[in-house]
Amino acid sequence: MADPERHLAVERSDGIMTLRMNRPSVRNSLSPQMLVQLAEAWHEFRDSPELRVAILTGAGDEDFCAGGDLKLTMPLVTGARQPEDEWDHRLLADMGQFTDAILRGFELYKPVIAAVNGNALGGGTELTNACDLRVAAEHAVFGTPEARVGLLPGGGSISRLPRQIPYARAMEMLLIGDSFSAEQALEMGLLNYVVPADQLMNRARELAFRLAENGPLAVRKIKEGVVRSSGETLERALEIENEVSAAVMSSKDAREGPRAFAEKRKPRFIGE
Repeated sequence: MADPERHLAVERSDGIMTLRMNRPSVRNSLSPQMLVQLAEAWHEFRDSPELRVAILTGAGDEDFCAGGDLKLTMPLVTGARQPEDEWDHRLLADMGQFTDAILRGFELYKPVIAAVNGNALGGGTELTNACDLRVAAEHAVFGTPEARVGLLPGGGSISRLPRQIPYARAMEMLLIGDSFSAEQALEMGLLNYVVPADQLMNRARELAFRLAENGPLAVRKIKEGVVRSSGETLERALEIENEVSAAVMSSKDAREGPRAFAEKRKPRFIGE
């Protein structure tokens, strides 16, 4: 069982890091402690050669994440609340941890899977958008309702949503602020799979294991190529594709994969 005093529970096994936002009593909202711990976890995931895939999920069966904690985090960062503990001071000392925690502008080329266990309104939808593969429980709900209260979804949704789903659906979600069921989110292309709640983590882990078995350098370079070429001209995008392709084709893994196939055995990839 996750430690209730730790706002983020982290597990590492078989090359997979599982991050569980652990504040179910307050809808897994992002506290200063959780933001600092998320930033630390993402840095570890990026830098560890043993970790190949991450799964992001929430504790409980009602909420994935409600975004920033309106009583703790938002007043702190606006100056309406003075720092009170270690986590407040650590977050204010480096506000880059906030954006790293929500994967906004953080350079991460390893794959991340969202396992959306419940409501993902506001910041929860923004975190989902930051992940590469998305699996949701049937009862999950998505939406960016910020405009309804005179705010905007500035955690990445303005930039990401129109690139990830059809423009008209993205603008409907962003401007009107309605909520969408998991099935509707699947239909518009926001999700990969919708499953019964009791199958959510099994499906996410199945995807993670399949990713972890692939060549880690190839997986990283594929994501890097997609991210870096987004919004570029076709000519520039092909240059980036050539660059990441060259890095993979000259690697030890690129020689090991075909050799293992010819020898009818499982490849032993080392990420080099």
